[in-house]
Amino acid sequence: MGQDGPQRVAVVTGAASGFGKAIARRFAADGYWVGLLDRNGEAAEAALAELGGPQHGAVLVADVSDEAQMEAAFQVVASRWGRLDVLVNNAAVPQRPTPIEALSSAEWDRIMAVNVKGVFLGMKMAVPLMQANGGGSIINIASVAAIRPRPGLNAYCASKAAVIGLTKAVALELAAAGIRVNCIAPGPADTPMLPGFMADPGSESGRQAFIASVPLGRLIRPEEIAAAAAYLASDEAAAVIGAVISVDGGRHV
Repeated sequence: MGQDGPQRVAVVTGAASGFGKAIARRFAADGYWVGLLDRNGEAAEAALAELGGPQHGAVLVADVSDEAQMEAAFQVVASRWGRLDVLVNNAAVPQRPTPIEALSSAEWDRIMAVNVKGVFLGMKMAVPLMQANGGGSIINIASVAAIRPRPGLNAYCASKAAVIGLTKAVALELAAAGIRVNCIAPGPADTPMLPGFMADPGSESGRQAFIASVPLGRLIRPEEIAAAAAYLASDEAAAVIGAVISVDGGRHV
């Protein structure tokens, strides 16, 4: 067992802001030690301070698309805590609206590296720890864009559709081992990433267009994604495997 004792341990990628920060906050409130994994160590340290400091977790600095960095981060989890109960693969990058004929191979590769390879690497590193612990919960953050795409977000939509497919495939692989794999598909949300989907990031009209696309009539709140993650991590979701939970105000319908 790790030096800090036997409490439940969660790792959240992209934990320095947006959904990841809200999920880390919720898990800390629920009694988890949280590994806040982010490539921006300074921002992750600030997020950890908001949780109440080192007694609630630790910062893990890594680029989710870099296998060596991810391996090193999860080695810290293994040595410090000796277990892993929950992994939330949240880290992602947005896409500015771009016609497919204008999309560069470099931009395609960047989006796929973070949004898809990052999820793959997170699961690859987490599974041995969960197997040793007798089970666990992996929660991948997809997007309503995988279900109802928007024009110009071609690479982003493809990346999030890949997350859903990967979730379902790995859920079947790991169910018998007591490791549940599910995903959440958020709708347009009030996070720092939202402007990254706009042709004009500072445009209020762009923000209003996203709001207008949500039947609920408002943007999704990060805390609502955190609540869904808390459910999927809990024993109440013991029979939930390979699910895609839409938290999007009706956008997917």
